[in-house]
Amino acid sequence: MLGGKVNVRNRFLLDGESASVIYKDMPLGTKPFFKWAGGKFRVLEKILPHLPGGRRLVEPFVGSGAVFLNTDYSEYLLCDANADLIFFYQELADHRLEFVAYCRNFFSPATNTSDVYYRLRERFNALPLCTERAALFLYLNRHGYNGLIRYNRRGRFNTPFGTHRSPYFPLREMQALVEKMARASFIFRHADFRETFAEVKKGDVVYCDPPYVPLSLTANFTHYTGGGFGLTEQRDLAACALRTSRKGVAVVISNHDTEVTRALYPGAALDGFTVQRFISCNGGCRAKAPELLAVYS
Repeated sequence: MLGGKVNVRNRFLLDGESASVIYKDMPLGTKPFFKWAGGKFRVLEKILPHLPGGRRLVEPFVGSGAVFLNTDYSEYLLCDANADLIFFYQELADHRLEFVAYCRNFFSPATNTSDVYYRLRERFNALPLCTERAALFLYLNRHGYNGLIRYNRRGRFNTPFGTHRSPYFPLREMQALVEKMARASFIFRHADFRETFAEVKKGDVVYCDPPYVPLSLTANFTHYTGGGFGLTEQRDLAACALRTSRKGVAVVISNHDTEVTRALYPGAALDGFTVQRFISCNGGCRAKAPELLAVYS
């Protein structure tokens, strides 16, 4: 099967059945094709048991997609505030293997130089949302420093060149999603999380992976923005989750395990654990970080 070792069973989840059930005794799984800070592939065994059965999985912060790629719902509503990310998914949904082949053109020894990288980064920043910009988004992610997705205040992508020996082209991973699209319904949408929650209905399951509360906070936490996601947004997300859960919808939120986050989620069951962090400028300093799952069921 394309996309890794997981033998995904072609069936819907039953009511009350955990999303992890279909992977019992199977190795996970389908890896994301983007490098992503805080990606969830390595902690799927913690997350999936908390996702119950349902017809549609809703993700307001889809990111690299590790969770939806490793579940088997019949419908998906996948949203994010990053327009480039969502447009990439939409291009893959619209053009399938043709788009995969087009993206591969940007992966070669000739394109793995700093001169070419910076020229293509300028090209990316000059383009509107289009097929070429979408393909360059993957190129920049795979060739940039530490796989960072970073924009300046003018909205220009500014991650520097990463000096990788041979950047990996995620052919199997992209093919796996193309195959998944043949058996499930997908909607990818550029949206704020509040807009996404407004569309949630009974029978949905919601998983949220927002920008995290920092582990070290100054006394004046209200000045933390995290790229536009500060304490106000964290509180709004928690309120959306609680309000939605009262309608009979299961909601799971990932965050750092801190006093602040534990106070954010009254009424939720809290599951704390540690996770190894792999995105760091110093590989020797990639220590374990405390992670929290807030589960509204």
